[in-house]
Amino acid sequence: MARLWILVCLIVVIAFSCGSVKGLGVNWGTQATHKLPPKTVVQMLKDNGIQKVKLFDADQSTMSALAGSNIEVMVAIPNNQLESMTDYSRAKNWVRRNVTRYHFNGGVNITYVAVGNEPFLSSYNGSFVNVTFPALKNIQNALNDAGVGDSIKATVPLNAEVYQSPSNNDVPSAGTFRSDISSLMIEIVQFLSQNNAPFTVNIYPFLSLYDNDNFPFNYAFFDGTTTTVQDHGISYTNVFDANFDTLVSALKAAGYGNLTIIVGEVGWPTDGDKNANINNAIRFYNGLLPKLASNTGTPLRPGHIEVYLFGLIDEDAKSIAPGNFERHWGIFRYDGNPKFPMDLSGKGNNQYLVGAKDVQYLSKQWCTFDPSAKDSSKLADNVNYACTYADCTPLGYGSSCNGLSTNGNASYAFNVYYQTQNQVDEACDFEGLATVTSENISQNNCNFTIQIATSSSSPRPVPMALALLMLLVF
Repeated sequence: MARLWILVCLIVVIAFSCGSVKGLGVNWGTQATHKLPPKTVVQMLKDNGIQKVKLFDADQSTMSALAGSNIEVMVAIPNNQLESMTDYSRAKNWVRRNVTRYHFNGGVNITYVAVGNEPFLSSYNGSFVNVTFPALKNIQNALNDAGVGDSIKATVPLNAEVYQSPSNNDVPSAGTFRSDISSLMIEIVQFLSQNNAPFTVNIYPFLSLYDNDNFPFNYAFFDGTTTTVQDHGISYTNVFDANFDTLVSALKAAGYGNLTIIVGEVGWPTDGDKNANINNAIRFYNGLLPKLASNTGTPLRPGHIEVYLFGLIDEDAKSIAPGNFERHWGIFRYDGNPKFPMDLSGKGNNQYLVGAKDVQYLSKQWCTFDPSAKDSSKLADNVNYACTYADCTPLGYGSSCNGLSTNGNASYAFNVYYQTQNQVDEACDFEGLATVTSENISQNNCNFTIQIATSSSSPRPVPMALALLMLLVF
């Protein structure tokens, strides 16, 4: 009887464990005005059974927090450092400072070094074309020389636009590398193959919708079958599989059809665009995660796919040049609270993930438009000022706070600036148009946040006159 009880307990533990899909990782970006403590984030990863993380740098505080966690880590070299990595001595120094320094029993479990981040984007106008491959070679050779090259591989996270199918035969099996970088891509792929390193690609079905209003909506998800792409007897029912297999075909055309592929980024944003919302994110992850758990792969590459979700936490200081949604990719909010139910094991048992623990917030007070203000002629200037130095993307078309009144827009802008500036008194003035209140002024689905308290020094508000001058000049 005792043995039977133990067996039942084990079944229950296995069934309800908080593990994740095998090989599932997350991207941990830190472009935020108020960062959660790295130790808090690492505990979040552990609490949710996330065993892999992809970084965008090798920050010392982040690495120290990851030490001893046994979480597999991909550290990164930002694009603006690629040119310096073309000098082998500098590459060796980087490896020594950011890899081998942490490579000890109980240290950081580094598995990959990301050399750059989408360096061949067309929008970069070739800025990194001549430095990425030399940097990749130097970093891998430096890892080899340091005696860690067998277990730590250098790779280049690339955007899916580095490959394509011709317009007159737009099917996955016709995939090739982009013509302007084709020879360079073949060199990179050859080098990766020689060093048993993976090809890392970022695939974003959301961007297919964002970039093309005529893109079939359901094809961006995994549960729509009304739209299919027929390719020599294969029916593609979602753009993720089609995109992935276009890469498989490009690699095959280059002579390296068996090269390991990692999906470095894939996810769905929850604000900042008409299609960026929680319902669509739930639908996307409800398709992606069970697919990964099933290990079905894609038609041209069946089996397990190693994937890093993008991203872990919202980042209110990211560039919005690609779109307002850029600050809203996290499966957790800015403060480490989960946004929606999901099951990282892919079993479909959706529940809210384990949030950040012991988060400290600023005082429960908000900055709001003062309806008794005597002169509202400068309201627009002050709203623009606030939104220049704080995140107003939820106010955009199709976003969570779109549709507020003029006064509501002003209150949102004033408050987000006030919170960004750590609630200092002078950050809620706006030439007499604002006042502090202890009443929560959130409206419907529009959340007027209170920022988390951090140990970093308080941002200093830019004087209004100087800010307006800067806007005029730039």
